[in-house]
Amino acid sequence: MVKLNKIYTRTGDDGTTGLVDGSRVAKSDAIMQAIGDVDEANSAIGVAIAALGDCDEAALLRRIQNDLFDLGADLATPLGDDEPEWALRMTEAQVNRLEQEIDVLNGGLTALDSFILPGGSSAAAAIHLARAIARRAERSAVAAAGQRALSMHARNYLNRLSDLLFVLGRVVNARPELGGSGDIKWVPGASR
Repeated sequence: MVKLNKIYTRTGDDGTTGLVDGSRVAKSDAIMQAIGDVDEANSAIGVAIAALGDCDEAALLRRIQNDLFDLGADLATPLGDDEPEWALRMTEAQVNRLEQEIDVLNGGLTALDSFILPGGSSAAAAIHLARAIARRAERSAVAAAGQRALSMHARNYLNRLSDLLFVLGRVVNARPELGGSGDIKWVPGASR
């Protein structure tokens, strides 16, 4: 369990930050960009939860928020042959669970006949924003993987997460009790 008594340490004043194994990297390092983007996605999901209120979709997002802390810990723990037993890694089961949840959510939706615009209800708009940030987090993780070994399951989780958030945004927009009134379809060239 984490115990934080003091929030500031001054150890980062030199532009570095510590990873889980005690090593230090520049705050501008690609791995820190990925960790920061995961944190931002998690925060955006928190906004979506606040917009949703108490419902099954909010409970799903709360579970995902916990997973994203696991994912951040995974990224912050260098991958190596002499990995400590306590290293927290994303698992294939977490990725598979997202796929199962996508299938269930998508099962109740009509097939897309157009691209959709990221909006609708305030909750759906927040979910779409979280989706876009999750995509950026995935791109950042892929970029970081070009410099250091990263967990395949962490990257796969981010890929599935953005898919889940896309589908969940559609679900919320399809449910009037959540403020939805359907997908907002892209009309090519409508603003010309």
